[in-house]
Amino acid sequence: MAEGFGQYVGKIPPRMAELRKKIKKSGSSDPEDLMIEIMEVLKEEVLYPEPGKFYTFVYRAKTPKIQYDQHPLIACTSLERWGFRGMNFHWRKSRQYTWEEVIGKLYVIKYDELDEMLSIPYAKFRLNK
Repeated sequence: MAEGFGQYVGKIPPRMAELRKKIKKSGSSDPEDLMIEIMEVLKEEVLYPEPGKFYTFVYRAKTPKIQYDQHPLIACTSLERWGFRGMNFHWRKSRQYTWEEVIGKLYVIKYDELDEMLSIPYAKFRLNK
Protein backbone atom coordinates (compact mmCIF):
# COMPACT_ATOMS: atom_id res chain seq x y z
CA MET A 1 0.00 0.00 0.00
CA ALA A 2 1.24 3.51 -0.77
CA GLU A 3 2.87 5.48 1.99
CA GLY A 4 0.30 7.82 3.47
CA PHE A 5 -2.68 5.73 2.35
CA GLY A 6 -5.08 5.37 5.22
CA GLN A 7 -3.62 8.33 7.11
CA TYR A 8 -6.19 10.89 5.88
CA VAL A 9 -7.13 13.35 8.58
CA GLY A 10 -10.68 14.67 8.51
CA LYS A 11 -13.97 13.45 7.14
CA ILE A 12 -13.62 10.89 4.38
CA PRO A 13 -16.37 10.60 1.75
CA PRO A 14 -18.48 7.41 2.19
CA ARG A 15 -17.41 5.72 -1.06
CA MET A 16 -13.77 6.37 -0.23
CA ALA A 17 -14.22 4.92 3.27
CA GLU A 18 -15.67 1.78 1.66
CA LEU A 19 -12.84 1.65 -0.88
CA ARG A 20 -10.22 2.12 1.82
CA LYS A 21 -11.72 -0.84 3.77
CA LYS A 22 -11.75 -3.09 0.70
CA ILE A 23 -8.15 -2.28 -0.19
CA LYS A 24 -6.97 -2.80 3.38
CA LYS A 25 -8.83 -6.13 3.57
CA SER A 26 -7.37 -7.39 0.27
CA GLY A 27 -3.85 -6.32 1.21
CA SER A 28 -2.94 -6.08 -2.48
CA SER A 29 -0.79 -3.36 -3.99
CA ASP A 30 -1.10 -4.70 -7.55
CA PRO A 31 -2.51 -1.94 -9.84
CA GLU A 32 -4.83 -4.46 -11.54
CA ASP A 33 -6.31 -5.62 -8.21
CA LEU A 34 -6.64 -2.02 -7.01
CA MET A 35 -8.50 -1.03 -10.20
CA ILE A 36 -10.92 -3.92 -9.71
CA GLU A 37 -11.59 -2.75 -6.13
CA ILE A 38 -12.12 0.82 -7.41
CA MET A 39 -14.60 -0.30 -10.09
CA GLU A 40 -16.55 -2.37 -7.55
CA VAL A 41 -17.00 0.64 -5.25
CA LEU A 42 -17.47 3.42 -7.82
CA LYS A 43 -20.75 2.26 -9.31
CA GLU A 44 -21.58 5.62 -10.94
CA GLU A 45 -20.66 5.09 -14.60
CA VAL A 46 -21.04 7.23 -17.72
CA LEU A 47 -20.39 6.70 -21.42
CA TYR A 48 -19.35 10.28 -22.08
CA PRO A 49 -17.33 12.53 -19.79
CA GLU A 50 -18.19 16.16 -19.07
CA PRO A 51 -15.49 18.81 -19.18
CA GLY A 52 -14.59 19.92 -15.67
CA LYS A 53 -15.44 16.58 -14.06
CA PHE A 54 -13.21 13.73 -12.86
CA TYR A 55 -13.10 10.12 -14.04
CA THR A 56 -11.15 6.89 -13.96
CA PHE A 57 -11.43 4.08 -16.50
CA VAL A 58 -9.61 1.26 -18.26
CA TYR A 59 -7.83 2.29 -21.44
CA ARG A 60 -5.90 0.40 -24.13
CA ALA A 61 -3.92 2.69 -26.46
CA LYS A 62 -3.87 1.98 -30.20
CA THR A 63 -0.78 4.01 -31.18
CA PRO A 64 2.21 1.65 -31.61
CA LYS A 65 5.27 2.13 -29.39
CA ILE A 66 3.56 4.65 -27.12
CA GLN A 67 3.71 4.52 -23.35
CA TYR A 68 0.29 4.92 -21.78
CA ASP A 69 -1.60 4.64 -18.48
CA GLN A 70 -4.02 1.73 -18.58
CA HIS A 71 -5.87 3.09 -15.51
CA PRO A 72 -6.03 6.87 -16.01
CA LEU A 73 -7.40 9.26 -13.41
CA ILE A 74 -8.36 12.42 -15.28
CA ALA A 75 -10.01 15.80 -15.19
CA CYS A 76 -11.85 15.99 -18.52
CA THR A 77 -10.89 19.17 -20.39
CA SER A 78 -12.74 18.76 -23.69
CA LEU A 79 -15.08 16.47 -25.58
CA GLU A 80 -14.30 15.77 -29.25
CA ARG A 81 -15.84 13.70 -32.06
CA TRP A 82 -12.95 11.22 -31.85
CA GLY A 83 -12.87 11.07 -28.04
CA PHE A 84 -11.84 13.45 -25.29
CA ARG A 85 -8.89 15.21 -23.70
CA GLY A 86 -8.04 15.12 -20.05
CA MET A 87 -5.42 16.09 -17.54
CA ASN A 88 -4.06 12.74 -16.39
CA PHE A 89 -3.14 13.02 -12.71
CA HIS A 90 -0.81 10.00 -12.88
CA TRP A 91 1.21 11.57 -15.76
CA ARG A 92 0.64 15.15 -14.61
CA LYS A 93 0.00 16.22 -18.18
CA SER A 94 -2.76 16.39 -20.77
CA ARG A 95 -3.54 13.26 -22.77
CA GLN A 96 -5.97 12.31 -25.54
CA TYR A 97 -8.34 9.35 -25.28
CA THR A 98 -10.20 7.89 -28.27
CA TRP A 99 -13.64 6.31 -27.84
CA GLU A 100 -12.62 2.94 -29.31
CA GLU A 101 -9.82 2.44 -26.78
CA VAL A 102 -11.90 3.10 -23.65
CA ILE A 103 -12.74 -0.33 -22.24
CA GLY A 104 -16.21 -0.26 -20.71
CA LYS A 105 -17.50 2.91 -19.09
CA LEU A 106 -15.96 5.82 -17.21
CA TYR A 107 -16.26 5.85 -13.42
CA VAL A 108 -17.24 9.19 -11.89
CA ILE A 109 -14.95 10.63 -9.22
CA LYS A 110 -16.42 13.39 -7.09
CA TYR A 111 -14.29 16.43 -6.27
CA ASP A 112 -14.16 15.58 -2.57
CA GLU A 113 -12.91 12.06 -3.44
CA LEU A 114 -9.99 13.21 -5.57
CA ASP A 115 -7.35 13.39 -2.82
CA GLU A 116 -8.14 9.87 -1.70
CA MET A 117 -8.01 8.55 -5.28
CA LEU A 118 -4.64 10.23 -5.77
CA SER A 119 -3.28 8.34 -2.77
CA ILE A 120 -4.06 4.93 -4.34
CA PRO A 121 -1.15 3.59 -6.45
CA TYR A 122 -3.29 2.06 -9.22
CA ALA A 123 -1.65 3.70 -12.25
CA LYS A 124 -0.57 1.04 -14.72
CA PHE A 125 1.97 2.31 -17.22
CA ARG A 126 2.38 0.15 -20.32
CA LEU A 127 4.25 0.28 -23.59
CA ASN A 128 2.01 -0.46 -26.56
CA LYS A 129 3.75 -2.92 -28.90
